[in-house]
Amino acid sequence: MSQEIGLAFVAGIASFLSPCVLPLVPSYLAFLTGMSVDDLATPGHRARWMTLRHAALFVLGFGLVFVALGAAATALGALLAHSLRMLQRVGGVLIVVFGLCLMGVLRIPALARERRVHLAGRPAGFAGSMFVGMAFGAGWTPCVGPVLATILLYAGSSGSMLRGETLLAAYTIGLGLPFLAAAIAFEWFLARRARLARWVRPIEVVTGVLLVILGVMLASGQFNRLTGALAGLGQLITIGT
Repeated sequence: MSQEIGLAFVAGIASFLSPCVLPLVPSYLAFLTGMSVDDLATPGHRARWMTLRHAALFVLGFGLVFVALGAAATALGALLAHSLRMLQRVGGVLIVVFGLCLMGVLRIPALARERRVHLAGRPAGFAGSMFVGMAFGAGWTPCVGPVLATILLYAGSSGSMLRGETLLAAYTIGLGLPFLAAAIAFEWFLARRARLARWVRPIEVVTGVLLVILGVMLASGQFNRLTGALAGLGQLITIGT
């Protein structure tokens, strides 16, 4: 289970570095706080604390949506427990398709179309930031979609409500922590965003390859072997340290 949580956490970080999230972080923070990007880059202590609170509530908002989706996927999987093997096979095939799309091997217009939520105005107050997070979580970009859908498919085939919610919580933390770091050190983030952007495409390709491998193993019923191998690797690392 700990290995699965680690993978979900890393998947969240990969989603943050996707071309639909990383370049737009300054715009998200400016929208949430009502401040300009220049003001965010040189705020006082009080303004920085306000930015962090808005960002934290934004993360909480989309986290609630993701965890709810995880619970719903697990509940659906439980209802279809008699067809669990078929669900794993279908889910594995879909995960392979998502991976090929991230690698650029397949082009599916439905996944390439922008679906980010566009709000005309900023909701007032800190509660408004959580509402914006929930809105974005409910309809975020297709770049996040393949990775998120992969975790949801696996959560649905796990048969455990707690496992599904935990995996989505780990994914949220992986996606949310870099966002909070950017809110705390916005000037540093702006200075290094171009460097991070160079890694966007390689990360997409690597993520796509991993999804293909995971999808094949899930569809063939060999996923437990992967988690067992990861557990063994973790024990070796622990012993070595």
